[in-house]
Amino acid sequence: MRCFTVLGPSQSGKTTLTEALGALEDRARATAFGDRLGLRCFDFLGEAWGAFDVAGGTDNLAAAGHALAASDHAVLVVPPHPEAAPLAAPYLRLVEEAGVPASLFINHMDGFEGRVRDTVAALQTYAAHLLVLRQVPIRSDGEITGAVDLISERAWEYREGKPSALVEMPEAIRAREQEARTELLENLADYDDALLEQLIEDRVPAPESVFAMVADMHKRNDILPVFLGAAAHANGVTRLMKDLRHESADPEAVAARLRVAPDAVIAVWGDNRRHVGKSVLLRDLGGGLAPGASLGGGTLGTLTAPDGKALDGALEPGGLALAVKSDHVAPGTVYTGGGAQPVPDWAAGPVPAMARLLTPANARDEARLSGALSRIAAVDPGMRLSQDAESGHALVHLQGPMHLRRLSELLAAEFDIEVEAGTPAGSYRETISRPGETHYRHRKQSGGAGQFADIQMTIRPQPRGEGFVFDETVKGGAVPRNYIPAVQSGCEEALTEGPLGFRVIDLAVTLTDGKHHAVDSSDYAFRTAGQMGLRQALRDCAPVLLQPMHRIDIHVPSVYTGALVAQVSSLKGQVLGFDPHPTARGWDVFRALIPQPSEDELFRALAGLTHGTAWYESQFDHYEEIHGKAAEKVRAERAEADA
Repeated sequence: MRCFTVLGPSQSGKTTLTEALGALEDRARATAFGDRLGLRCFDFLGEAWGAFDVAGGTDNLAAAGHALAASDHAVLVVPPHPEAAPLAAPYLRLVEEAGVPASLFINHMDGFEGRVRDTVAALQTYAAHLLVLRQVPIRSDGEITGAVDLISERAWEYREGKPSALVEMPEAIRAREQEARTELLENLADYDDALLEQLIEDRVPAPESVFAMVADMHKRNDILPVFLGAAAHANGVTRLMKDLRHESADPEAVAARLRVAPDAVIAVWGDNRRHVGKSVLLRDLGGGLAPGASLGGGTLGTLTAPDGKALDGALEPGGLALAVKSDHVAPGTVYTGGGAQPVPDWAAGPVPAMARLLTPANARDEARLSGALSRIAAVDPGMRLSQDAESGHALVHLQGPMHLRRLSELLAAEFDIEVEAGTPAGSYRETISRPGETHYRHRKQSGGAGQFADIQMTIRPQPRGEGFVFDETVKGGAVPRNYIPAVQSGCEEALTEGPLGFRVIDLAVTLTDGKHHAVDSSDYAFRTAGQMGLRQALRDCAPVLLQPMHRIDIHVPSVYTGALVAQVSSLKGQVLGFDPHPTARGWDVFRALIPQPSEDELFRALAGLTHGTAWYESQFDHYEEIHGKAAEKVRAERAEADA
């Protein structure tokens, strides 16, 4: 069995094309894994095929990456308009990084009035591999009615919902066909010395030799051929399927590309369903996998066909199966023998940048929510879990608003948990802006042993990022050495919340003097003195509010880079510069510093500025002072939250 992934921008017609391919012999079997991945199994000319249909949008690049890791081939579906080429950039980049042989299908050619060569040129901006146009359109009265194959030089007329009919090449297209064919052969000659020699000697290469040459180049992933059609009318679909049949690789090539054993098993996708539990879609590259087999250090439970029907024996090489109730099997993993390894880094998709606090609508569901999120994260390649340091609630990192909606719906439908999503508060801090001194005496007498501790301390600001430092210069045993650690502990407790309501950072405390009592002094007394003394001093040392600044690396198609400068400035950020991406053609890496509380606004703005094609990676860089109305607003919001 051979498998391929169909991917591309939203509304490009991926599902329509997948259905049309499966309907060529009218024996397709379709399975849906949520709304992000569909699988269509079908036969074509006596061979078994599986098509992974990945939903569009950068939210789903992780799902596309896992599918590509298990695929012999990729079909990238794109709109015909040149200005839409940037929308295909994330998918071209992923296909390039995956190293999987691919074909490009320009869909919706019905009604397209532009020049195909302009579309190919626009797409080439984002492709390191050479895009090779394999067909030119035939036009009649301004409409595309067919296509000419540039290798065989045969003309095909489109028929509504039927295979195209072989016709004589119209004279009106002959000059354009010859121009395009010459360009095709010259491009291919860059990869074949024999063809180059034929062209230099003005000899016409035989179509059979050119077909064989192209098939070999395609399997080696030297070129990216471009086909034309309209999937909704079944136009150009048969030609694309023949390309897949003759030029796609086999499961052994997948193992070689991933550098794993030929008998490896790839876990492609996972799901959690009520009354079913965890199910994982597997592709067995070597064949022979059967129920009860050992995989990844455990034994497989129920193993069925992808549509849920019982398997008829062991899998054939490249076959697909669904493992049910095999909790030790995880999507995005390659299993070889008794070992396991994750799929390559390129398959993981963008780092999830949208963070949301999830709280259950019913407080009694807190524990159940934690367990449900863990189960979902185990099968969702684009989701990460953490805990919010400020509130202690579950913090989910997602690919975007659609991803959040799917997660909320899944929690409600499969786990009976209604959740509310909120934006995490900024991780504000405070520090002091001038040095000071404090003298604090803790005395308490309430019958029996009393409490006594007397300390004197100096406090001074530290350089940003140096943290908290405690030392002492006590002389003459005024404070016994065994009590000094207790003073430090008390100071550290005082740092958890300063006068402005936030954790205090970047200051140094020196214990300079004090007094003790032979009977009433204790660790507790000196810890209390340290805590209360430092809190008293902080109020007198001009506390200032700090906001976290994050370094943002935005991966963006170059055409949208200029729009980011104004956006970063509007968020009170600092542009650090941008450079061409080292490996992704047509992409820039745009670097900036922005306040962490503004990240959510940046995330929303990127979707509009770049038409959903960009993503970013974020990491903490430093803290920066804020003053005036901005600081007053933060303090007011904190006071309201604590009320």
